[in-house]
Amino acid sequence: MSSLWFAKSSRMGGDGGMQYPVRLGLVALVWLSSLVSLSAAEKWLTDLEEAKKVAQAEKKDILVDFTGSDWCVWCQRLKAEVFDKPEFAAASKDFVLVELDFPRAKKLAPGVKEKNEALAKQFNISGFPTVLLLDSKGELFAQTGYAEGGAVKYLASLAELRKQNTPEGKKALAESMKQEALVEELSQGLEAILDPLLEKKDEAAAEAALQKFLKDKDVKGDLRLRLTAQSRVGMLINCHPGDHNAVIKMLDDLLKDQADSPTVKELKELRERVVKVRDTETAQGKTK
Repeated sequence: MSSLWFAKSSRMGGDGGMQYPVRLGLVALVWLSSLVSLSAAEKWLTDLEEAKKVAQAEKKDILVDFTGSDWCVWCQRLKAEVFDKPEFAAASKDFVLVELDFPRAKKLAPGVKEKNEALAKQFNISGFPTVLLLDSKGELFAQTGYAEGGAVKYLASLAELRKQNTPEGKKALAESMKQEALVEELSQGLEAILDPLLEKKDEAAAEAALQKFLKDKDVKGDLRLRLTAQSRVGMLINCHPGDHNAVIKMLDDLLKDQADSPTVKELKELRERVVKVRDTETAQGKTK
């Protein structure tokens, strides 16, 4: 495992003759619901150039879902919990919807795989699912992915992200993505150093190597916090698998006296997820 880890009956009584229209009604409701869901699904395009033409004609933004439909669990959850819900059909009022698939077993139409891979390279896609928001010309202004809470909450989040479709918002995102690229470069360097040590479960040596790397590279501020958190989570996963309390304590120590920042927000969200997993496993009698 890599040392760096960041990457969701009832029964009618009474007369039998009264059950038929009730059951028929339920069938009708299910059928109508499926039609709504199918209608929403039919609005997804698979070609970004076509989407740009539609977006410009209809004065909409573009939502692009980079997915691995037949292997990526979080992609499948995003689709089932958000995109396939009837409520998500409302997204078509503001967005032209595009799905770019990267399946492992399913065959794509000729040329589609090459187009999708070129777009993944263009937008520096490094994980799935990745959801990009573009203006009608195809310029990126926001990025998101899987989020818990269902379709209504996801729509609210998209509404907030649309506010970033300004020159200032695009500039801020470009700076953020530049920072992410630096994080990725440094993370790969750390991974090469830490992985051999963690294979030996040598946590102390890994921590010493982490501190030396950060000092040698003169990593400071929010970036230092991010790399430290990523590395220490990886250490705990490798050296203390299943010890959620250790991860929570580590995050608490890191977050102490930290000013608000995007990384601090991410770490607090990570802590909440770890607590949820711990509490679930405690209820099932599985956690340490």
